[in-house]
Amino acid sequence: MSTQIPIAVRNRVSERAKKTLDVVARFVEEDCIPADTVYEAQIGVGDARWEAHPQILEDLKAKAKSLGLWNMFLPKGHYKESPGFTNLEYGLMAEWLGKSRVASEAVNCSAPDTGNMEVLAKYGNEEQKAKWLKPLMDGKIRSAFLMTEPQVASSDARNIEMKITKDGDHYVLNGQKWWSSGAGDPRCKVYIVMGKSDPNNKDPYRQQSVIIVPSDTRGITIERMLSVYGYDDAPHGHGHITFYNVRVPAANLVLGEGRGFEIIQGRLGPGRIHHAMRTIGAAERALEWMLMRINDPKKTPFGKQLREHGVILEWVAKSRIDIDAARLVVLNAAIKMDEQGPKAALTEIAQAKVLVPQTALTVIDRAVQSFGGAGVSQDTPLANMWAQIRTLRLADGPDEVHLQQMGRNENKRGKAVTDKINAQKAKAEELRKKYGAKRTEIGSNIKHSKL
Repeated sequence: MSTQIPIAVRNRVSERAKKTLDVVARFVEEDCIPADTVYEAQIGVGDARWEAHPQILEDLKAKAKSLGLWNMFLPKGHYKESPGFTNLEYGLMAEWLGKSRVASEAVNCSAPDTGNMEVLAKYGNEEQKAKWLKPLMDGKIRSAFLMTEPQVASSDARNIEMKITKDGDHYVLNGQKWWSSGAGDPRCKVYIVMGKSDPNNKDPYRQQSVIIVPSDTRGITIERMLSVYGYDDAPHGHGHITFYNVRVPAANLVLGEGRGFEIIQGRLGPGRIHHAMRTIGAAERALEWMLMRINDPKKTPFGKQLREHGVILEWVAKSRIDIDAARLVVLNAAIKMDEQGPKAALTEIAQAKVLVPQTALTVIDRAVQSFGGAGVSQDTPLANMWAQIRTLRLADGPDEVHLQQMGRNENKRGKAVTDKINAQKAKAEELRKKYGAKRTEIGSNIKHSKL
């Protein structure tokens, strides 16, 4: 809630945002979290789950709209469609949304729709916005983002092979995609697809384009839905999709040929930070479950409640420190995005993208351990939370790619800091001579004694 906003950023949060944050927090705690289990039950079992659309979600959407909680993610000052909140302010709200499975969709702020809406809002033309952005922002349809491919190392987007070939007033798409999140939902009506339109371009960053593909276009086949540690996430799902001579109007191309990298970088930055924002909330919920467990009077291993075992309290303390530190990294990235835009904040976003999932996984694992066997079962949300957040170390670029880039950028300071340290050493030598101070060699102050 607004009273819990870190003091370091409190003066950057408007009174309107504080009031909205309080409404979000109550909506998540009182409506969404209790609805999670009902949502699961209404999905049902078997193949029918892929056609399910639980009524409780629509009821939550109606309540969210009545509370003024809708599309809070488009940042103020960057989009004309923005509801007027900054990245920082939305980050504080998204943390609460991350505590529930249904909360983000209930307020129309769920992935991959948020990223796709940002693509259309930032790069789409007026016709594309009217046809696809408006129904997405109204919550009438859903979407999927198709970039990753199974046959190549997609962590390097230059390897993408999906062919986008111009043919008169159409483009023809051939290839395959996987981890197409959201493709399983029967309400998914549009794909945002990245492929190669100019594979022979000498500039490897001008070979790709992004195109809007209606999901019911002839030639598209969903081959299978992928699972995440055994969870298939129906009806949302993660599709493995093939395209065979899929014809799409040329008017569906976004921004222009060869602009794919520009668009994707503009999409993935905000997407990464949104994941990190929500993940802070998941970590908070895991800590809450651990606190409940260790205060259960029925659980008394070796004659003591779990809270009376020192190692458990150490887990609690470390979790509190880890979450609070990770939150500040996220909010720092959000502030940089607000002030200078996503492109200028790539390093800060990458820091959050790498740190936050790892932090959350550690906190969740401690909570799992405190529950024993129940922690890895369906009796708590912890196992599912761990599986979902583990994917974030791969989604939107694996950790290693971001770490390599950050390390390369940090190492650019190598010569400058070497020169600085050598200058400091030289100055120290001058001062030593000036004041007649003896040089202290390594080990000179160690007293030796005979054995």
